[in-house]
Amino acid sequence: MARITGSSGERTAAAIRQAALRLIHEQGFAAMNLRELAAAVGISPASLYNHMTTKQGLLFDLMLEHMTALLEQTDAALAAAGPEPMARLKAFIGHHVLYHLERKREVYIANFELRALDPSNAARIIGMRHEYEARLTGLLEEAAAAGLLRLGDARITAFAMLAMLTGICTWYRPDGRLSPPELVALHTRLALEGVLRD
Repeated sequence: MARITGSSGERTAAAIRQAALRLIHEQGFAAMNLRELAAAVGISPASLYNHMTTKQGLLFDLMLEHMTALLEQTDAALAAAGPEPMARLKAFIGHHVLYHLERKREVYIANFELRALDPSNAARIIGMRHEYEARLTGLLEEAAAAGLLRLGDARITAFAMLAMLTGICTWYRPDGRLSPPELVALHTRLALEGVLRD
């Protein structure tokens, strides 16, 4: 990649993040070489450290950015859905599916490179993941309390739903047969059919 001439520090930092996402997704974090990352952005390896602390810090920042965006955007989707429990649950599912279609690399890295984080960094990301899972567990409990769902265990149901909904990022292709709204509708039906009251 050619050097980013006349670019601001912000643009260079964004380019480093995008190149790191691609390289980690393709090669894995352990195999990603900082010299290769610098070459992909068009800067010297030493210049990387103007925009990151360490390779470990870069991975943590990528995961933190991903989890922060996921939580904030989910909360915005829930707020827009209003107070009705099923509307909120469907908003969560719809947002989860669309987010995971659009950010396949971020999701892959957050799920499969967690083991590469230092314990303190991993604990923070895991805590944010628990917050996200708790959003869905709470929504399921709200809908069940309103008599709309039948649940055996809300937390296990949330885990099962998230596993199914997140799987889309492993096979989705933009040129596939179904559009994102169609995939949202299909996944919403699949996620809810097992828990809806007759």
